[in-house]
Formats: sequence, C-alpha cells, structure tokens
Amino acid sequence: MLEVYRLSAAFPKYEIYGLSSQFRRAAVSIAANIAEGFRKRSKADKIRFLNIAQGSVEECRYYLILTKDLGYSDTSNANFILQEVSKLLEAYSRGILNSDY
Repeated sequence: MLEVYRLSAAFPKYEIYGLSSQFRRAAVSIAANIAEGFRKRSKADKIRFLNIAQGSVEECRYYLILTKDLGYSDTSNANFILQEVSKLLEAYSRGILNSDY
C-alpha cells in the first residue's frame, strides 16, 4: 500500500525501526499474501492466504489508530483506502467460496 509508505515517511526519525517499519511490513504483507494465494490451486489454500491478508489489514488499522493518536499524521485517506481493500478482500473471498471449481 503506497499510501502507508507516504504516510510513514513523515514519522519522526526515531520511529524508523518501530512503528514505521511494522506498519510498512503489515501493508506489504497484504499484497504479498493476495499474490501468493492467487497461484494456489485449492479453495482452502486461496482462502487461507486471503485470511492472512485480512489479518494484515486489521494490523494496519491498528497502526492507523496509533498514528493518529500520536499526532503523527492525518490518517483519513489511508483509512479510506484500507476500508476499500478490506471490502475487496471480502468480496474476493466470497467469490472463491461460492465458485464451483
């Protein structure tokens, strides 16, 4: 999620190995798990990776709350994007679960 990189770039330098690093890892994990799950052959495997991605979405939600509470940045745009990603993941998961393959 490029927005996380933009957002965390403005964090204080002492957060480089703390919040910034954790936040970026969680955001990258969303896309990485979607990509990995895409190539899996079974529904169960696909859903498992999408579930891991959804867990990373929730982790990012927490980091956005922390970012706002610490006064590091306005998180409204990132919250909106994360909400959309979450909706898309849910729809993709439902589509896989309801498919006949």
